[in-house]
Parts: sequence; structure tokens; C-alpha cells
Amino acid sequence: MRIGVRCALAALLLSSCTSVDTEPDSDARPIALTGAVLLDGTGSVSIEDAVVVVDAGRIACAGRRDACGVPGEADVVDVSGHWIIPGLVDAHVHFSQTGWVDGRPDAVDLRDLHPYEQVQARLKSQPDRYLRAYLCSGVTSVFDVGGYPWTWTLPERGESDPLSPRIGVAGPLLSTIDFWLNLPAESQFVYMVDEETVRGAVRYHAAQGTDAIKLWYIMPPQPPDTARVAGLVRVAAEEARDAGLPLIVHATGLWEAKDAIRAGAAVLVHSVFDDQVDDEFLALAREGDVIYTPTIAVMEGYGDVYLRQPIDSRYPLDCVDPATRSFDRPDAVPEDRMPPFASDPAVAERQRARVENALANVKKIFDAGIAVAMGTDAGNPGTFHGPSVYREMELLQEAGMSPVDVLVASSRVSARALGREVEIGTLEAGKRADLVVLTQDPTLDVRNAAAVAWVMKDGVLHERRTLLPLETAGG
Repeated sequence: MRIGVRCALAALLLSSCTSVDTEPDSDARPIALTGAVLLDGTGSVSIEDAVVVVDAGRIACAGRRDACGVPGEADVVDVSGHWIIPGLVDAHVHFSQTGWVDGRPDAVDLRDLHPYEQVQARLKSQPDRYLRAYLCSGVTSVFDVGGYPWTWTLPERGESDPLSPRIGVAGPLLSTIDFWLNLPAESQFVYMVDEETVRGAVRYHAAQGTDAIKLWYIMPPQPPDTARVAGLVRVAAEEARDAGLPLIVHATGLWEAKDAIRAGAAVLVHSVFDDQVDDEFLALAREGDVIYTPTIAVMEGYGDVYLRQPIDSRYPLDCVDPATRSFDRPDAVPEDRMPPFASDPAVAERQRARVENALANVKKIFDAGIAVAMGTDAGNPGTFHGPSVYREMELLQEAGMSPVDVLVASSRVSARALGREVEIGTLEAGKRADLVVLTQDPTLDVRNAAAVAWVMKDGVLHERRTLLPLETAGG
């Protein structure tokens, strides 16, 4: 059966032919995508007029037409004039946050208008809108690197639901400060008050089947209790290592980042923005085989909210559900509720300087041969779940990475950060069939990754239009 793109579009509008939307089971017919330019995520040269054969939810073959025979029983989808890339992987998200300030009252406190307990109850009971936004944006896998214990239930959903990305989860964060943003009956931040607490927390996470240990390393470069805090970080690293779990560390200062690597961090999340990374940092990161996930766009997101700038000027929001999208307006936060520093020009200038520093550090780190992954910190105010990946990818390109390098960072390297590089991240035989079909060439400009026509996760092929929020799609 041959199904052209035009015919599939007509199926949605006129019901005049059959579109491909097949559950990945052993009885399903193979699918062959033919005629597109293939970028397999390995960094290899693109392949013109390629064929990708999918069988039982996995890649059977991806390559030149003469190397990948199309099975006679396959449903053939002609995607000539398009580009195929691996499904994008956002290596840093938070499902315990909404993308606006109602999920972060420490940023702007509107709990009298949006009770935090109710916000969290809704996030727990209704994750669908965020899951769908990721798939609509071409994101087929995500890593929730810190949130409430209920997030540990999400990976099962990600494996079984064709409308959800696959999901890794780190659970509650271990924190070097006693942060207050918790609920009365459960915590998303565990204060590392002493060694016993740290060891108990890591062992509890391991017992829950967590995918990683996330540590919030918050402190000035040299506070009075540097030795005590650094010692507890090493206790956490030791317990994580004994449990066979990677240690992910939030470190935005150069001192903390170096100390985290020395302790055994596998992944650094957020940019070092207080200083330029130096030769010592680069040597430590190379020796430790560290993955660096910059999350630069999130700094812009906070600025957009505080300065009342439209988020949709940075990336498209049509994959975002209308309720969340409705907050993208100047009066979403009453003017008298904004914190005093929100409109301070000096604060805005410092933030711009931090972004510039982060961009410069990405270039240094990438050129030094250190792995750079793509992650957005989505869920924070101004960083919406799903399409914020486009802005993060654009910023990596602005930092000096080539479009192909950014695509690799957003697939293969991010899959490695998720601990799933054996299964996903590249389009190679035997891997899960997660891919995106684009209408524009992403090797010319990585912003073209937003030109999504089709998304496949686990062999299920969806036209993007069918993944839009129901209210947007008209039903």
C-alpha cells in the first residue's frame, strides 16, 4: 500500500484515503518512509532519497534506497521533499511545574489566586496536555530531572501511551539549602541537613526505581560551611554510585560545577554563568566524561515573564494547550504583584550578561570535546513544555555549534543523558522507531526543526495536525 503525504492530508480533511496511525505490535504491517533526506543523528553526512523501514515499533533499516529494501507488505509513505531526523530528546524538564508562575510561587507569589496545592493536584491528575505538547513538537523522549514523588509514575505512561513521549524521572531533588517550595504532605526538595538524611534519601530514591539522583548545588563560592556542604555532596555521589545511579547536578557557578565533577557528577545541568569556564574545568569535565546541559532558554523565559514580553516571539506556541497559552499576555500577572526587581534595568542587564556568558561557555565546552546535550528546563515560568526546545536549539546554534551538531546534541547526546542511548537517539537498525519528518532543511538553520510535518514514536506515525491541542485542532 502506497500512501502519499498529500493523500494522508486529504484523509484528515475529506476522509478520501487512509492515513497511517498504526499501533506498534507484532501483527502490524511494516511502514516504509521513502524519498526524504535522512539525518540519522550520528553526525554522519545526510543521505538523499533515503528509505526508513519500521517494523514492530523498531527501525529495521535506515539508509540509502539500494541498501534498504522496501518489504512488499509494507505501507509506503512517500515523503519526498522532506527531511527525517531522530525524535528530539529534551534532557531537562519538570512536570511538577506548569510553564508559568502558578507552579513557581517563589518567582511570583500568586497563591491567593492560584492555590499551590490545587496547581499540583491538577499537574498530577492531568499531565496529558503537556505530554501531547511534547509529541506535537517532535519531542519523543524527555527527562524529568526533579519534582514531586508522583512523577515516578510517569515512565510507565510514557512507554504505553502513543500520545506521550517516553519519560525518565529523577524524583525529588536533594538540596544543599533548605528550600521552602514543598507541600504539607510531600516534598520535591529534600534538604541535605546531615549525612544520615542524604544516605537515606538516595536509598529511598533507588528503592522507587528512580532513573537518577538530582542534586541542587546552591551556594556562594566560599561560604563558611563549604567543607560541610561539599562533604555531603560526596556522600550523595557515593550512595548514587553504590546504587548504580547517575548523579545529575544543578550547578550555575564555576566553583560548584568543578566540585560537582570532582565528586562524581555524570551530568551538569544549567550553564555556568557566573564566570568563564577555565582550563581546569575543561580538564575535569573531559576526564569525568561529563555531559553538559546548558538550559539557556530558561533564563530568557523568566525575563519574558518579568518584563511582560510575549513568549511567542521566541518560539511557536500552537502545540501548547490554550489554558497555558492564555498566560502569555502582559496582564497575566497584576502589575502590583510583580517583585520589585522585575523591571529593574540593572537586573535585566545582568541577566543579559549571564546569557552571553552561558553562550560563550557552550562554545568553549563543545570545542573542548565535551558532550553537550539539549535541555530546556521546561515548566519554569516562560519556558513552556514542548516547543521551548526550538529556542534552546536556536541558542546552541547561536553559541557556535553547527546545525548538525545541535541536532546530534538534541538526539544522540540527550538520549545518553537520559541513559537510553542504546534504544533511542539515532536512526539505526534495532533502535526504537522515534523520528520526525520536517518540511524544511534543518542543516541550513536549526530553526527549521520547528517545521514538523509528521512525528513517529515507537513506530506510530502521526501527522502533526492531529497532535495539536484539541481546542486548536477544532475537536
